[in-house]
Amino acid sequence: MAYASRYLRVTADPLMEGIDVRNVQQRLSELGYYHGEITGIYDRETAVAVTEFQSALGLMADGVVGPETWNAIGLSSESLEYFDSRFSITIGLDIRKLVLREDNNIIKTYNVAVGKPSTPTPIGNWKIIQKTVNPGGAFGARWMRINVPWGGYGIHGTDEPDSIGNAVSHGCVRLLNENVIELYDIVPLGTAVDIMGIAYTGRILQIGVEPGVDIQRVQEILADIGYYTGSLDGIYGISTENAVKAFQRDFGLVADGVVGPETYEALDMMEDTLTNNIGS
Repeated sequence: MAYASRYLRVTADPLMEGIDVRNVQQRLSELGYYHGEITGIYDRETAVAVTEFQSALGLMADGVVGPETWNAIGLSSESLEYFDSRFSITIGLDIRKLVLREDNNIIKTYNVAVGKPSTPTPIGNWKIIQKTVNPGGAFGARWMRINVPWGGYGIHGTDEPDSIGNAVSHGCVRLLNENVIELYDIVPLGTAVDIMGIAYTGRILQIGVEPGVDIQRVQEILADIGYYTGSLDGIYGISTENAVKAFQRDFGLVADGVVGPETYEALDMMEDTLTNNIGS
């Protein structure tokens, strides 16, 4: 059931209740607007928190959770399984296509831009958890965030239409603005987004490999998070290896000083977490 599609408001006895109400309370609690018990019952205390949230975001402050407020609040991770949609999205990274299905029938196909090798689009099975109209700048006319647990990845428009069809983004999926507006108007919160392709891990880095920009990027990340203090010279020397080993130990990886797929992923996750990077 697509709970996120119904309006939430204070009603006469009985009060509205359900996992959608619980989601609103949980999200507003996380955001600092709701301080009561997470009951799943839409009472006056919940409505007051909604009104304060709406006022802070410049929405109509009426205490009613309609489409605009739902999109602004988004979904909490614990309630994702209860929010579903008859629509689904499949993104093929290799062919750079987004396919929209309704009840397993293909209804739309769009060309997209995806992440470049150094900042790949995250492969996996995700869901749309937030929608925003006119985010502006590099995000174009619409933004739909997916529940990747590291960084901020989503499907959005673009101010660079010539990028469509290429692997150029910081990890997000870009559409032409007219296409993302159309898609945005069709799919609700909770829509499944399956991203498929070949994961790029880069070459294996260790003592003895040729210098390169991939080594320099590892050095930059390790420097940003406090493990490396040497020169950002792109040379995999002893100081770089020691920094990698220290990072691997702290992250629960095998501390062999070799940057392979697991270490690449851990470095990217840590960098995104610390910088709150948005994968545009």
